[in-house]
Amino acid sequence: MLAYLFLLLAVAVRFMPHPWTFTPVTGALLFFGAYRSRRELWIPLVLLAISDLALNRFVYAYPFTLDQLVPFAWYAGVLWLGTKNVSRAVLPAVGAALAGSVSFYLITNFTVWAWMDMYPKTWAGLMASYVAALPFFRHGLEGDLLFTTGMFAIPLALRAMSPGQELHKPASI
Repeated sequence: MLAYLFLLLAVAVRFMPHPWTFTPVTGALLFFGAYRSRRELWIPLVLLAISDLALNRFVYAYPFTLDQLVPFAWYAGVLWLGTKNVSRAVLPAVGAALAGSVSFYLITNFTVWAWMDMYPKTWAGLMASYVAALPFFRHGLEGDLLFTTGMFAIPLALRAMSPGQELHKPASI
């Protein structure tokens, strides 16, 4: 249940005013991957894809282009990374959040450089794309680390507060 609440929070925050890329998306995907079954992994992909399409169409007024499929693949990759976080502990989750932030920065900015005409198709153009995105990377990294830490700490705190529960028992969320 908690994984679904975090997923709904991640989708809702995308429609609210927030600093660019400071969202709980990475944390929610990692948590969902860690705590839900593989049969359910399509749910966050569909919800985030729909929210992407709605934001691009109705908020940003972008036409649909094939480069918009890149974040969908990234969502799948982060979900998969969450499934590998079998310990469900905060420290591995923070490492996964860091990997998620760095991969999102590298992949999406490479896509902007390759797909759009904003930068020359040279090494210098690619580097200019990455440099221009550094402020967004900072916000994304901060959000990913904050939300992921909080999301993975909540079950531990709930178990610690439950009478008769030991911290090392696996969660049943």
